[in-house]
Amino acid sequence: MAGRRNERLTEEIREEVAKIVGGEMKDPRLGFVTITRVSLTADMRTARVLVSVLGDPRERAKSMGILRRASGFVRRELGRRLNIRHTPEVLFQADEGLDNSERVAKLLDEVGTGGDEPEDP
Repeated sequence: MAGRRNERLTEEIREEVAKIVGGEMKDPRLGFVTITRVSLTADMRTARVLVSVLGDPRERAKSMGILRRASGFVRRELGRRLNIRHTPEVLFQADEGLDNSERVAKLLDEVGTGGDEPEDP
C-alpha cells in the first residue's frame, strides 16, 4: 500500500515541479529544462528530481545552479499545491541517462559504419 502511495505522490511531484519550473520561474538564464524523473525516499521527506538540460556543458551547469538555488521556492510552491502533511525537500540532479544513451548510439553508429567497406548490391 505504501509503495502505491509513493508512486502516486512521485508522479504528482514530477508534474507539479515541471509546471513550476516551466512556467513560474522567472529567471531568463534558465535553459530548456525537462523533468525526467522523481524519486522519493521511503519516509517521503526528500524528493530527488532528475532533470535534463539542453545546451553545452557550461549552459547545463549554469541551469543546474539556478535550479539548486531555487529549490526552496519549488518546495514552497509544492507545499501550496499538494495536500500532504510534510512537503519533501527538493534536490535537483542532472539526469545523465539521456546523454549516456546518446553517446552509446553514436558509438554504435561509428562502429557500424567505420572500417567496413561498402558492399555491392
